[in-house]
Amino acid sequence: YGHEELDRLHRKDARFVNTAMMMTLLGGAVSDQLADGRVVSGVGGQYNFVAMAHALPDGHAILQLRSTRKERGRVRSSIIFNYGHITIPRHLRDIVITEYGIADLRGKTDSEVAAALIDVADSRFQDALIREAQQAGKLRKDYKVPGQFRNNYPETIQAHMARLRSEGLFPPLPFGTDFTDEELVLGKALKSLKNKASSKRKILQLLLRSVGRSGGALEPYLRRMGLEAPKTLEEKFYARLLRAELASQIQ
Repeated sequence: YGHEELDRLHRKDARFVNTAMMMTLLGGAVSDQLADGRVVSGVGGQYNFVAMAHALPDGHAILQLRSTRKERGRVRSSIIFNYGHITIPRHLRDIVITEYGIADLRGKTDSEVAAALIDVADSRFQDALIREAQQAGKLRKDYKVPGQFRNNYPETIQAHMARLRSEGLFPPLPFGTDFTDEELVLGKALKSLKNKASSKRKILQLLLRSVGRSGGALEPYLRRMGLEAPKTLEEKFYARLLRAELASQIQ
């Protein structure tokens, strides 16, 4: 306030990058709260940065999100037709990025916005999104996703990344790390366990795989977690889960 001209000069060609949980097909972003009122995080400065990007003649707001999310063990699209709560309204839509590409939305019609977002959605959900948009009159009845966007699957990304890694690109820690080798293995195993925690079936499978496993090469990892000699029922439960997960990853 009072020095707007200087602030604008400081923010020439500004790019404001943030993340969202979900994106509607009309360009509204869901970043802080669910439709049932549960607050996931504070808005922070996200709205302010997006509004600033539109106020600057050469600024852009970039929102990143994963194309899918896990909900009660099921994979669901993070790009949806509509939602009961919005953090960033549709009139402030700009640039959206998923793992499948970039959707440039600013200044586009609702139809163009819906098509661009479907292009960067997971292909398992594209047909359903098209039907919803058509029913709302936002896409032509004969609209089809261009062929180059019809292979948006996790397996496609994994295949591309595997090829690039085989050429020496994209090492896990390109700038080095202070973690030990054991801690790196544990970090990967714990992250995998966290992802499986929402599925009772996967947890049960791990517990069954842990039967009969003992000692050996896994002991240093359990020792690092203080689970080499579990005493309580809870510690024994976590030790068995970790042992099974480590065994599957090390093998």
